[in-house]
Amino acid sequence: MATVHRTLKKNRRVHTDQTEHTLGTAQEYKGGLQALRRHSGAERNKPQRTLEAEPSEADASQEQIEQEYLDKELIPEPWELNNTARAGREMLFFNRVPKVGSQTFMELLRRLAIRNQFGFHRDAVQRVETIRLAPADQQLLVSLVSAHAPPASYIKHVCYTNFTRFGFPSPIYVNVVRDPVERVISWYYYVRAPWYYVERKRAFPDLPLPDPAWLKKDFETCVLSGDRECQYIEGETHEGIGDHRRQTLFFCGHEAQCTPFNSVGALQRAKRVVEEQYAVVGVLEDMNSTLLAFERYVPRFFTGASRLYWEELNTFNRINRNAFKPPVSEAVKQIVRANFTREIEFYEFCKQRLHMQLKALRDPTITLPTPTRSWRRKRESKINDFN
Repeated sequence: MATVHRTLKKNRRVHTDQTEHTLGTAQEYKGGLQALRRHSGAERNKPQRTLEAEPSEADASQEQIEQEYLDKELIPEPWELNNTARAGREMLFFNRVPKVGSQTFMELLRRLAIRNQFGFHRDAVQRVETIRLAPADQQLLVSLVSAHAPPASYIKHVCYTNFTRFGFPSPIYVNVVRDPVERVISWYYYVRAPWYYVERKRAFPDLPLPDPAWLKKDFETCVLSGDRECQYIEGETHEGIGDHRRQTLFFCGHEAQCTPFNSVGALQRAKRVVEEQYAVVGVLEDMNSTLLAFERYVPRFFTGASRLYWEELNTFNRINRNAFKPPVSEAVKQIVRANFTREIEFYEFCKQRLHMQLKALRDPTITLPTPTRSWRRKRESKINDFN
């Protein structure tokens, strides 16, 4: 059985010291999964349907029992999901995605640095934030981060950067994601908040003030009127931090194939990088699971994170809170969601990986959010695709 686990792992590995990433074919993965089930006895021993069962509710209940049984049989060991061991040195690299609570996590890390005795470093506030770098600039960033004496942390808005490509040891990669539509709405009102421009003018006095009509434009009107700012067109590219529709960009990397919005290529590459490189990718909407995974999988830096966060919740909740963000109707959100299909798929992938990391710990004290029946059906469908 251990051999089969290694086979699966090998087929799905991303070679970080090479430009091209590889992934086993669906047929190879199918064969590995079938072999895993044969060796584990999951297929032989799973609960079987009975002829007496009614085809409706009884079948649904039986399917759920079978799925839960297979879930338990196929849960990997923690070491298989722990990319912390891949790091070449004790350097935590948080290439933070904007508007996912990253200011809160940054403050949490700053306090943990004092408690857990590691260096805390972040990039300076910039007039124009460049997140997709040319190779020469990537090398400068890697050299800068690697110059800090370990154990240390470094935080910056930037795409996933491959340290080994430039001859430096790989850091411990961490990040956080958020529901893509909620994140876009948050950014829309963040850059229109009065205090945002006060802070920017203090840092850069010569910055021009925006058009008052633009400041007053609300998100719902922007979407429903077909305003260019709120049209999320598949395949469209846009450089700079001002475009927040592409959460996958921060995980896909600096390559040109990562830039088209809602593309299959960017989605698949981002998934592979997360699976093979990131120690933990947290989920803003599930802070309990996120903090617990950080503590268990990256203890050198995050020991005590949960207790510190919940004890100081009022303080953390005030960070970057935008009182100028009005509610947006679900109808408008659904219109936007229709154009974010692959961004949403990536978000769900990160959420399921986070929960799988906690399941792998096999700790009965850990309580995870209960998946909906639709989620179980989707997962069952994906497993059956390989049968």
